[in-house]
Amino acid sequence: MSRMKRMAAMIGGYAAHPDPRGAVANAVALVIVSNQPFYPLYVYWAVSPVVAPSYLTFLSTPFFAAVPAAMRRNPLSGRALLLAAGIGNTLLCRAAFGPGSGVEVFLFPCLMLALMLFRRSERVFAFGSAALAYLAYLLPTSLLGAPSHLYEPVEYAALQRLNFLSAASLTVLIGWLFCRSLDRISRGDETGDARGA
Repeated sequence: MSRMKRMAAMIGGYAAHPDPRGAVANAVALVIVSNQPFYPLYVYWAVSPVVAPSYLTFLSTPFFAAVPAAMRRNPLSGRALLLAAGIGNTLLCRAAFGPGSGVEVFLFPCLMLALMLFRRSERVFAFGSAALAYLAYLLPTSLLGAPSHLYEPVEYAALQRLNFLSAASLTVLIGWLFCRSLDRISRGDETGDARGA
């Protein structure tokens, strides 16, 4: 039990950041890291025994895991890394599963983060990140190549449901984390606090 407490304390220390936006970004990144190993199991239980395409999601895990470390060096680059990893992972999954998977729904939490992670003085990064998410959605399927496995229509419908529930849960989590930090975020913006700039 003490080992688990030590592990939880280490993770909490790694995710901690004095800037509330940085703390939210770190928490989101580590929640994604903790959930990625289970995605193949979700696909197996809800969609199909063919889970090999889901293994490609692990290519993005090191980038999400590096967000708190990047945040310590430069908060702006840490927040940008989270968005780049999210958009990149969505494109990777779209290439692996194909457009019928509905995996593009993960661009919604990316859009939400793009508009909430940056300060007023960083609007160019907010709008630039949002534009990247829109461009990722509009990217022609032919540029990403054929999916590694073609699922049956009923399996694609199940995959769409799985991806919608996952993306909706992530969006709710992001909203809840920001609501918890709203007072500190507003106060930081009003005073011109530059800790997270």
